[in-house]
Amino acid sequence: MAEAYLIDAVRTPSGRGKAGGALSGIHPADLLAATLRGLLERTGVAPELIDDVIGGCVTQAGEQAMNITRQAVLAAGFPHTVPATTVDRQCGSSQQAVHFAAHAVAAGAQDLVVACGVESMSRAPMWSNWLDRDPYGPGIAARYPEGLVKQGIAAELVADRWSISRSEMDEYAARSHQRAAEAADNGWFAHELLPITDPAGRRVDRDETVRPGTTVEDLAGLRPAFRDESAGEHFPGLAFQITAGNSSPLTDGASAVLVASAEAIRRYGLSPLARVHRTAVAGADPTLMLTAVLPATAQVLTRAGLTIHDMDAVEVNEAFACVPLMWQREFAFPAERLNRHGGAIALGHPLGSSGTRLLTTLLSTLTRTGGRYGLQTMCEAGGMANALIIERL
Repeated sequence: MAEAYLIDAVRTPSGRGKAGGALSGIHPADLLAATLRGLLERTGVAPELIDDVIGGCVTQAGEQAMNITRQAVLAAGFPHTVPATTVDRQCGSSQQAVHFAAHAVAAGAQDLVVACGVESMSRAPMWSNWLDRDPYGPGIAARYPEGLVKQGIAAELVADRWSISRSEMDEYAARSHQRAAEAADNGWFAHELLPITDPAGRRVDRDETVRPGTTVEDLAGLRPAFRDESAGEHFPGLAFQITAGNSSPLTDGASAVLVASAEAIRRYGLSPLARVHRTAVAGADPTLMLTAVLPATAQVLTRAGLTIHDMDAVEVNEAFACVPLMWQREFAFPAERLNRHGGAIALGHPLGSSGTRLLTTLLSTLTRTGGRYGLQTMCEAGGMANALIIERL
């Protein structure tokens, strides 16, 4: 099969996903549209050459309904001949968009595809698309009579099963903010960040969610965020250690990556940053929910014929601090090469955008450090995970 190459990647700064957040005044279709325009302006690729735009979005309701990726393509001013679709693999939606784009290019079906994602958690709050309805149905109720828990309780279960302490999670969270602040101060995000101007004319060019002064002592004072008596009945003995401080914040953001074939690179004189080496997706227990990053990582390494120690940089999405800590414990990976520029605890987790956000940061990390191989993986609601290995050129 042919190779799929990554030409460039951009992301917006992260905005707090609540009223008054830096990006909360921008309609999500316009937020993604600005990202699409910025990506193609940087690469010099004319919009009419794009074969497809595949976008991730989780809460596809309200202002994020009606195939938001298509609305963003039109809002960006692209020719109406450019198609678009929106996918939902929960937190891994835009990483799945990258997989789909790479597969289409590798199969020879398309030459230039944009993979992207958006989530405005201030304007389309999490769970607002089903909160007053049952998304599971009687079949799930019969198979899981105790019910499927939400992600916060799943994180508590993971911390309990892997014996991850509150102090470990708080230390990890503080380090995420410190690393992200260091990266921002040293200009390491400069290439990946696309400044955004809001409707009031304010320029947003830094991640609003990074708190440089975060300390372990500060985090230790926060109360558990997901204490739930009904969960306690089903899972007695849970310590309830997950807090707002060692979890990712609600976030607004968008990101996009241009995927190209070798033929498109030759024809349009493009300069690829990396190639897609291998992809994988895995499922796991939907009650634990967050553990599929383990089989997904093992699967993608096997497909690539590589070991975890061949990876020069790894991004494991920090939905909760216990997830990268669990992953690191299982793979014995050096802490200094994991989420080198901080992760979602500091940089935010705009659900549908997080996959391409991780890829954008992974690319810039490999470029800065001169590394060859990078891996990213992220847990997803329902007990799934995507994994991707790229090779810097």
